[in-house]
Amino acid sequence: MCTLVAYVGWSPALPLVVAANRDEFLDRPASEPAVIALAPWVLAGQDLSAGGTWFGLNAHGMVVGLLNRRRPEGPDPTRRSRGLLCLEVLQSASLAAATALLNAVPPLDYNPFNLLVADAGGARVVASDGRALRITTLPRGVHLLTNLDLNDPTCPRIAKSSSRFATLQLPPDGDASALVGPLSAILADHTTALDPRATIIDTLCVHRQGYGTRSASIVAISASSAPRYWHAAGPPCRTAFHELALPEKTAGIVPGQGLSD
Repeated sequence: MCTLVAYVGWSPALPLVVAANRDEFLDRPASEPAVIALAPWVLAGQDLSAGGTWFGLNAHGMVVGLLNRRRPEGPDPTRRSRGLLCLEVLQSASLAAATALLNAVPPLDYNPFNLLVADAGGARVVASDGRALRITTLPRGVHLLTNLDLNDPTCPRIAKSSSRFATLQLPPDGDASALVGPLSAILADHTTALDPRATIIDTLCVHRQGYGTRSASIVAISASSAPRYWHAAGPPCRTAFHELALPEKTAGIVPGQGLSD
């Protein structure tokens, strides 16, 4: 996952919306979102090389998204897969439980990462530089996360697209499906460039030899009904989003309890 935006506390009826593009090497095998864990169920894509995931939703209405941070010397292949950590966090029953799990993580076990953990009650970003963890509770508003710092204005993707995300209007009736088209249009953008690197990797939708945007996801968490999950199984510039069917029972979604239980 290389670009992720979270609308936290957007409205009482729709407290959380998360949209994300997944950028990855084109030859790295992966499966499309499916139920990949139970008790609670976890609906997520799966990395078929290391077994973890980069983005998913669980039965408690928790959304987790992983972004790899870069190391100057490159990733250490002896460290554990960051995607496995993302999958473990998705098996938490609450935001508080996920935070406790992450507080116990030895940072040296993983290469650097950014991890969004969010539910109807709130959201946190856990940032690791490979030596220490930093946990930030997100205030109400729009937050953008890439491979750099949270809401980092020096990131070309964030600098160019933040105003577009921030001015997106919530439909008057709170119908999350009306957001899919406008969010898709932003995620499909190829004009984010603010510096010469941008023609290679700093657009929201990336097309590069052997590497690029593989898929995109949008999840909306309602205060009173089941979550909704839309997925594009390819670059959003040329792939339509389709709503995924969730398992019948979505347990434990209690608005406002995510930060306190």
